[in-house]
Amino acid sequence: MIKKLRNQINEYFVGKEEVVDNLLICLLSGGHVLLEDVPGVGKTTLARVLSASAGADFGRIQFTPDTLPGDVTGMSVYNMKTGDFEYRQGAVMHNFLLADEINRTSPKTQSSLLEAMAEGQVTVDGREYRLLDPFMVIATQNPIEYLGTYPLPEAQLDRFMMKLSIGYPQKESEIALTRNALCSKSFDDIPPVCSASDIISMKQEVEKIHLSDKLLEYIQEISTLTRKEESFVTGVSPRATIYLAKAARAKAYMDERDFVKPDDVKAVCVNTFHHRLVLTPQARIKNGNTDSIIKALILKARIPME
Repeated sequence: MIKKLRNQINEYFVGKEEVVDNLLICLLSGGHVLLEDVPGVGKTTLARVLSASAGADFGRIQFTPDTLPGDVTGMSVYNMKTGDFEYRQGAVMHNFLLADEINRTSPKTQSSLLEAMAEGQVTVDGREYRLLDPFMVIATQNPIEYLGTYPLPEAQLDRFMMKLSIGYPQKESEIALTRNALCSKSFDDIPPVCSASDIISMKQEVEKIHLSDKLLEYIQEISTLTRKEESFVTGVSPRATIYLAKAARAKAYMDERDFVKPDDVKAVCVNTFHHRLVLTPQARIKNGNTDSIIKALILKARIPME
């Protein structure tokens, strides 16, 4: 099932197999993704193709400075006929939510996603409403345009399992993308290869992937090394350690194994950690690179020999 889903997404989203794999790892782990890249590289297309291929409900909200929290979570509306307040669903009531240009809205509206991303529910006027299962937020932001934007605080960034960058396509891939666009292919024409219930079943299978105590110690040691690294203001949180373990299990599942290897941890560590770490002013002066430092810390950690 996951092979069919991966192959179909790669058919419509050409030349970015690694990005697609990481997106599916987050999906299977119950995580959320932040896509940060320049305009026009296909961030919205990737989210639409994923939801269409998964046969799941898709919603999109375009964040602007005047977007309100109620637009995200929903709100209570007074019904004059019945004399009662009725809940009107917000943008979060979908399996896949594309939070487009999330850094263009105010911190108050950004924070309205925190409960949904962490607990799978929203609270409106004191009442809790469960979200659909599966539920995944795919947020986008532009890294080069900062005028009139509100950078995501660390608490919000920590809710995302991974931050991914798509990048420009290779020559052959860009020609194939242009050819597909000229053929006017619609997202409605993408046939689903699975359903929401299939995704739930795959997530349950991922939870059964064996992760040994030795590998848990290995994962925790990498997290500890980030906290001791002088180039970072602070290290990663315990939530990051948990996300790294979950992502490693999903990576093993996608590679058709029922156990996790150290290579699985290494493969997902950088994308899981780099948006949670901030370089010190001294490290920035020395042109420090977050990803390079993380890779060096991975090499320092002792690999389990079992």
